[in-house]
Amino acid sequence: MYALALRRNFHKVILVTAVALSIGLPAQQALADTAEELNQQSDLALQALYKTHPEALGLSKTAKAILVFPKIIKAGLVFGGSYGEGEMTRGGKHAGYYNSVSASWGWQAGAESYGYVVFLMNERAVQYLNKSKGWEIGVGPTVVVVDEGAAKNLSTTTLKDDAYAFIFDQQGLMASLSIEGTKISPIHKK
Repeated sequence: MYALALRRNFHKVILVTAVALSIGLPAQQALADTAEELNQQSDLALQALYKTHPEALGLSKTAKAILVFPKIIKAGLVFGGSYGEGEMTRGGKHAGYYNSVSASWGWQAGAESYGYVVFLMNERAVQYLNKSKGWEIGVGPTVVVVDEGAAKNLSTTTLKDDAYAFIFDQQGLMASLSIEGTKISPIHKK
C-alpha cells in the first residue's frame, strides 16, 4: 500500500517537474528536503499571509487545525499538474505533513507558483482528512476559497463552513487558479 502511494506521488512529481522544466519554472521549489525546512517555510508563509490578510489571523484563533502549503508549482501545456508539500498545525504545534497534488487537461498553457492555507474550523473536517487518508477538495467537508471581498465579511458570527482557504503569493503566468480537485494526502518527512 505504501509502495503504491509512493509510486503514484513519484509519477505526479515527475509530471510536474517535466512540465515545469520545459517552460522554465524551477520545480524543486515545491519540495522541502527536510521536515525542519518545511516547518520554517510554513511558518514564514503563515506570517506573510497574516500581514496581507489580517482576517486570516482571526481565523487561526478559532481553527481546530491549519494546513499550510507554502509553495505549490503548477504547470501545464494541454496536460498539466501541480505539486507542493505542506504541514498541519494544531494549537501552534506541528501535527503532520501532507502533499497537495492535482492533474488537469484541457485548454491551458503556462506555469505559476503560489501558496495556500486551509483553516479547518471543526473536528469533523480534521477527522475527515485523517480518516480518508487523503482529501480531494470539492468532496467531503465544505471549503470556501476566501477572496478579497469575502475576507472583509468574515467574523465569528459568519463562520459556518468546515474550512476556509486563502491563496497567496501568486507568481508566473497561468490562465486560471483553482484548488478544486486538489488531493491532499499525508506524507512522511524526516
